[in-house]
Amino acid sequence: MTDTLIINSEIALAQAQRKLAEMWRENKYVEVEFRRKAKQRTLTQNRALHLFCQWLADTLNDAGYDMRKTLRQDVDIPWTQESVKEHLWRPIQIAMTDKRSTTEITTVEPTEIHAVLSRHLGQKLGIACPEWPKREDRAA
Repeated sequence: MTDTLIINSEIALAQAQRKLAEMWRENKYVEVEFRRKAKQRTLTQNRALHLFCQWLADTLNDAGYDMRKTLRQDVDIPWTQESVKEHLWRPIQIAMTDKRSTTEITTVEPTEIHAVLSRHLGQKLGIACPEWPKREDRAA
């Protein structure tokens, strides 16, 4: 018999403890496997990601770093929120998490990806990457 218990609150923790004790009393043997799983990123974090991408696009454009100067030499293309997400954020996300979609990242991964992207732009272009948006910041 296999039971999967998801513990995501104090109440669920207490219920899991009771269930484990009950299983132990019945069989005098229980094998337990623990898996840690971070929660998926929140809608607030998704809005923050899009706001950050817009801020970074504005920062790069204001500094004179169009996509041509940053990525390709063929054509002068201004940065947009979507191009930042596709050409800067997503490659780092995939390299760090092996996740293609931003809907798959956990609540801790955006901060880690932001730190790597910020360090990269600082070292490569001397660009001060915008801070990660705070709750009080509103998407445009």
